[in-house]
Amino acid sequence: MNRKVGIDFGRRRTGIAVSDPLGVFASPLETVPGGEVVEYLKKYSETETITDFVVGWPTNLDGSPSEAAADVKAFLSRLEKAFPGVPVHLEDERFTSVLAHRAMIDGGMKASDRRDKASVDRISASIILQGYLDRENPSSCGTGFAPDMEAIPASRMRGGKRNKR
Repeated sequence: MNRKVGIDFGRRRTGIAVSDPLGVFASPLETVPGGEVVEYLKKYSETETITDFVVGWPTNLDGSPSEAAADVKAFLSRLEKAFPGVPVHLEDERFTSVLAHRAMIDGGMKASDRRDKASVDRISASIILQGYLDRENPSSCGTGFAPDMEAIPASRMRGGKRNKR
């Protein structure tokens, strides 16, 4: 089955997520040591067809690449060499760890389980992939919805005013 693979790369641990065959939903798959990611993906590709990779790109708040970007660049080189025909997309990974922790809390995960960094990495990879999927096919689910702000009466806006964009 066709799968898109989301990757939250790290030197120590790398979270991996996969899409459903239709490319609508992302699900956490595994956390593997950073140096074993390509080998893991090769083995995974023996049973599933990987159509795209979506890799988290580490950036600072101002949008410039963070220090970790050099590690991701080196990983991208290895990934593209191992999977030459598979497109690689970069996705801004700012705040994915915060969102992963929030999802764990909202999902009712115990505090002791939330300390497991491997879980955070898997969920972060899923968030990275889901962001990409939502943009690629915004009509597939509710998360890609952007309301028409002009259609909302000013009286319904916070403070009674429409914010100018």
